[in-house]
Amino acid sequence: MSESTAATIASEHPASMPVEPPRLKNWALAFGFWTLLALSYALSGGLSSISEGYPPGWLRGLAWNLGNFWLWMALVPLVGWLGRRGTGGGWRRFCLVHIPGALAVAMTQMLAHLVLFWWLCGPGRMPVRTLGQYLHMELAYSYHLAVLTYWIILVVLRGMESQRRLRGERLRNAQLETQLAQSQLQALRMQLQPHFLFNTLNAISALALADPLQARLMIARLSDFLRLTLEERHAPQVPLSRELEFLACYLGIQQVRFQDRLSTEMDVDDDTLVASVPNLILQPLVENALRHGLQDKPGAGTLRVSTRRDGDRLQLRVDDDGLGLPPAGTLEGIGLGNTRSRLRMLFGDAARLELSAIPGGGTRVEVHLPYTEHVA
Repeated sequence: MSESTAATIASEHPASMPVEPPRLKNWALAFGFWTLLALSYALSGGLSSISEGYPPGWLRGLAWNLGNFWLWMALVPLVGWLGRRGTGGGWRRFCLVHIPGALAVAMTQMLAHLVLFWWLCGPGRMPVRTLGQYLHMELAYSYHLAVLTYWIILVVLRGMESQRRLRGERLRNAQLETQLAQSQLQALRMQLQPHFLFNTLNAISALALADPLQARLMIARLSDFLRLTLEERHAPQVPLSRELEFLACYLGIQQVRFQDRLSTEMDVDDDTLVASVPNLILQPLVENALRHGLQDKPGAGTLRVSTRRDGDRLQLRVDDDGLGLPPAGTLEGIGLGNTRSRLRMLFGDAARLELSAIPGGGTRVEVHLPYTEHVA
């Protein structure tokens, strides 16, 4: 019966797949599988007859096994339908549906065998066996075997149905988790952007009277930055080359604000430009360096941004020669806190952010994350 059970799986297998193939292909696969089993049984029976010294009777054996397996193939949807009808009502409903169902399906199988026997082994075709002998064999063996086959098929189909539902539930849970992560990411970005905007608008307000020309220049660069941001507002990750465009706009705004007190250096490896990075990952790191390291530093300061690839890892680094970390310890604002949260949502434990002091003065922020090329 293992062959019948395995073939049952073949006839129902497409329903357990996430994407169901066309119905015609389903039937073709099931038909081919059951036919293969019939051929193997017919071959085995013919070889057994030869070994015992009897004529093989290839055609009769093939017709007998094809009828047997094709009938079970036709009965699989009925067993599946009974399986669905018998769920959801406890053991009482299960027994009321499947005990009569098993007996009825087994009787159908036995009667089909009887019709097939009469056609194959009737008078003048195979007089060795009589109808009474065949009926005795059916009652003693085949009917019991058909009942057992029903229950095996039922168990296999219900197991496959449970597996299909479990896969669907996992898929729905994964979709919900993705939607939740995107919602959280969007919330973090909405928190980050006003933080940056308020700081920029305050700087523009301070320049409006003291230097109107510079204030207008900062407004124009802020407009460019917002345009680039809105173009990628739905993209959780962008190529590093695009992220550097954002950063150039942002640094242009800050250059107006700091004037000669700020100089910037970019050290970007060419093989990192196509790397996929979280959208607006560098801007909060640079803003943190400017606000906490260079803004209150007497005299000019230098900001250095570098990117490196190390095998399957990408390193983003922002250095400043500003005031350094406070003696009381690291204090993270909205920018760094949001950056950590975004990295955790996108990469889990595969990404990290490190904040450290630079010997001789200054602060270093490093982001390590998996290297993957961005796919447009």
